Amino acid sequence: MIEGVEIKELATHADERGFFREIIRETDGFFGHFGQWSHALMYPGSAKAWHHHREQTDWWYAIGSLKVALYDLRPDSPTKGELVELFLGDRFARCLKIPPGVAHGCRALELSHLLYVTSNVYNPEDEGRLAHDDESIGYDWTAWPKIT
Repeated sequence: MIEGVEIKELATHADERGFFREIIRETDGFFGHFGQWSHALMYPGSAKAWHHHREQTDWWYAIGSLKVALYDLRPDSPTKGELVELFLGDRFARCLKIPPGVAHGCRALELSHLLYVTSNVYNPEDEGRLAHDDESIGYDWTAWPKIT
C-alpha cells in the first residue's frame, strides 16, 4: 500500500429490511478535520483521472462499483512512484483515505456514486491535475479485465 493511504473495512448490519453501514466517525483514527462532503455520479465506463491535492485529504466511499488507482507523487515518501489498484463499492464495503500528494482516479464499472469527505473546503489553488495517460505513471484507464 502507498504510505499514508488507509482503508477502513466497514461493518454491514443486514436484515430482511435492508442494511445499515456506518462509514466514518469523527473518533476514527484515520479521520481528520471535516471540510466538505461531496457526491459525484459516474456513468458506466467513465473515468476521472488524475487528480491530486497539495494539502487536502480525501475519504472516499462508493455505491456501485469503482476501480480506483492511486499513484504516490510525494518526493520524500518511502512509496514514491508506487501504483496501487483497488475496488470500492457495493461488493467492497470500505472507506478509502487518500492523503495529500497521492494522485487518484477512478473508473465506473457500473452506474456508481462516489461520496467523499474532504479535510478542507474546495480551493482551486490546492488542486493539481495530470493527464489520464501521463507517461510517468503509465496507467491505462481504457483497459478492461483480461479474458482468461
